[in-house]
Amino acid sequence: MSLIPNFGGRRSNIFDPFSLDMWDPFKDFQFPNSVSGSFGSENSAFVNARVDWKETEEEHVLKADIPGLKKEEVKVEIEDDRVLQISGERNIQKEDKNDKNDTWHRVERSSGKFLRRFRLPENAKLDQVKAAMENGVLTITLPKEEIKKPHVKAIEISG
Repeated sequence: MSLIPNFGGRRSNIFDPFSLDMWDPFKDFQFPNSVSGSFGSENSAFVNARVDWKETEEEHVLKADIPGLKKEEVKVEIEDDRVLQISGERNIQKEDKNDKNDTWHRVERSSGKFLRRFRLPENAKLDQVKAAMENGVLTITLPKEEIKKPHVKAIEISG
């Protein structure tokens, strides 16, 4: 038996600031304002963009696989409460009504919206975040600042 809660088949830990998933308790309900409702599950392969997060001595590096999207179709934002949000959308290619000779035999490529959120650690320099996109991989680099430990001075007890 695991002490780490499991939501939606993916490992999450509500106590871990590096937890990769935002759990939506209303995902199975038909409410338009839940995370699932606003970012529907037309095709789950794209909706759940996979992200790797590694920490080095100098920085945190996140890499997200989002093939087929241009950088203009992806948004990277940092909210006031140290939450990094990556979102975007790939639209379904519609059949062109003007070309009667084209016939779609199979449509398997992923489409839809995605949204991933990450709580950032205290040592991330939020004013120096960089993002780059190359070959369908979004790389976000967050430099780290040294967290100074408080200086402790021993006080001599007289008497």
